[in-house]
Amino acid sequence: MKTVAIIQARMGSTRLPGKVLMPLGDTQVLNWVVAACWEAPGIDEVWIATSTLEADNAIADWCDKSGTYLPCFRGSETDVLSRFHECALEAEADIILRLTGDCPFLDSRVISEVVELRKRTGAAYASNVDPRTFPDGLDVECFTREALKAAYSEATDPIDRDTVTYWIRRNRSRFPAVNLTCPIPGMAGERWVLDTEKDYQFCQKLAMNHKPFGMMAILKILDEHPEYRQINNPAGTNPGMNERFYDALVQEKITPRSYHRSQQLLERAETIIPLGAQTFSKSKLQFPQPAASFLSHGDGCYVWDCDGNEYVDCMSALLPVVLGYRDPDVDGAIRRQLDAGISFSLATEIEYELASKLVELIPCAEMVRFGKTGTDATTAAVRLARAYTRRGRVLICDGYHGWADWSVAQNVGVPPLVQSYTNRCKFGSFDDLHEKIESTDYDPYAAIVVEPESDPDYLIELRAICSLHGIVLIFDEVITGFRLGMGGAQQVWGVTPDLACFGKSMANGMPISAIVGRRDIMSKMVPPDNIFYSGTFFGETLSIAAALATIRKMERENVIARLAATGLQLAMGINRLLLKWGLDEHIWITGHSALKRIGFKDEKVAALFRKEMMASGTLIIASNNVMHTHDPKALKRILKSYDWAFERIKEALEKGEVKVGEISGGVR
Repeated sequence: MKTVAIIQARMGSTRLPGKVLMPLGDTQVLNWVVAACWEAPGIDEVWIATSTLEADNAIADWCDKSGTYLPCFRGSETDVLSRFHECALEAEADIILRLTGDCPFLDSRVISEVVELRKRTGAAYASNVDPRTFPDGLDVECFTREALKAAYSEATDPIDRDTVTYWIRRNRSRFPAVNLTCPIPGMAGERWVLDTEKDYQFCQKLAMNHKPFGMMAILKILDEHPEYRQINNPAGTNPGMNERFYDALVQEKITPRSYHRSQQLLERAETIIPLGAQTFSKSKLQFPQPAASFLSHGDGCYVWDCDGNEYVDCMSALLPVVLGYRDPDVDGAIRRQLDAGISFSLATEIEYELASKLVELIPCAEMVRFGKTGTDATTAAVRLARAYTRRGRVLICDGYHGWADWSVAQNVGVPPLVQSYTNRCKFGSFDDLHEKIESTDYDPYAAIVVEPESDPDYLIELRAICSLHGIVLIFDEVITGFRLGMGGAQQVWGVTPDLACFGKSMANGMPISAIVGRRDIMSKMVPPDNIFYSGTFFGETLSIAAALATIRKMERENVIARLAATGLQLAMGINRLLLKWGLDEHIWITGHSALKRIGFKDEKVAALFRKEMMASGTLIIASNNVMHTHDPKALKRILKSYDWAFERIKEALEKGEVKVGEISGGVR
């Protein structure tokens, strides 16, 4: 197997022309890159791939005069994928490394580790950038000849032809990928690349006064001279990373998408999995078919399906993903805990650490128990309320509270006697509430369960009624917790329940929930005369570590305010588009700014909306579930999808293909 490193280089950089041949230390930038390649074990040949433009004659001349045999391949300026593929063919490469000439401080050890990782795993693609945990400027990508050939033959979008590996990365379902993770935390914020004049000043400081040999040597230099970082990356967050790439994505035309592979997988899955999915709201029932049914991976606020289609994700995995997919702080905490173990034979100290944090944040929390799902927590809360009050009946104020017998609205399989212990009232209706309360004096309620997403006046009335009648007030904050406020909606509205249930956004996608509340009620979990609530995996440590990391980051970076601002900005843009297309009577936006619901007059309109949003690159059902990583470029893409979908809906209404029928609030 022949492994060839191909260094992408050109003179025509927009922001720093001629950068690859600029002097750096006692040589030139491109020579640093080549030297790192030759020092990396496992590389058989090094090639330079440049364009046929006259300006790039300088690179070809440099290769001829390099003093060693350094082949230079020249190909298309704009179709970089074609240039790489043809270079790999000429080099007779089996395994290809893609490196760039503007990374002078490439680490030969990191290069070799990526090559070896691909070899040992048999992956089609390996890198240290997906997700990024190394400094910007140490980028290494390694892939097979077969993967490159498929990209060359099948990729048609301009961005795929320009970026070489993007098509391979988004088709992870076909081309399995692995990633080399940096063992040192916080490195993704370092900027060691050469792209601007300030970057050049930074690189000169390192190269002229020191002799960096790899990542650890550079870190030592920067520890001794922290002022160097202030030259090109003063905030330490590397804000300019891949900005032109995401600008290009925003400008891309909306083109037809294929769901062929996803449909094949769905047909196969349905033979052994009811509906082909483990979660009802993630199944084929939510989207008009044919549609994407399987996702392969995610990053930030983006996800990719098994056909390689990319989406801005406005579902957020039904709300658990609050920071973004593959958040480096949360993933780092999981990896560190993984080194210690996952599930143990006794309790662990980390359980107390998270419980203490919840008690600190949540107004009603005096004691805490964990679970894995929202249904775990809400069912435990109801059982506690029944044990504490010695009553049986439960009043639900609308909303979804899990799939347990006591709560599910779809009563197939639930015995009538069990159904009779649950009553429902319309959220926000004082008349309905009082009617339900006053009609049950002979058999008062043990608990009232409510999602406290809105209407603080109604919540205050619930609090007063529960206090008056000795009813346990349960706030189901599985959705509102850690989205409306760090202490939940109860903190935002100033109404304190007796018990509360949290989950979803608590751990950025890891499975964990919590029931919290008054000590005298929560103590009913302790013998004697206790309820039984226990689970082998309730103390599983990876999810607890993820929850701690998520909560700390949300506090540190004021994520709650960011979510509210993003949601409000998005809602304002949607309302403008509704007016533009004259659809404000058919579709509307309601709810808290961090969790805007989308209402539809007709379910056919809702279905067409979901279909066209998917077709234009946004994954959504019936609410804008914003993440911390929904940045301005992502919002532009979401609004572009809304514009596209609204235009299709307008056309369908005018043609009579969709008629207004019953009111529908969409699927939650």
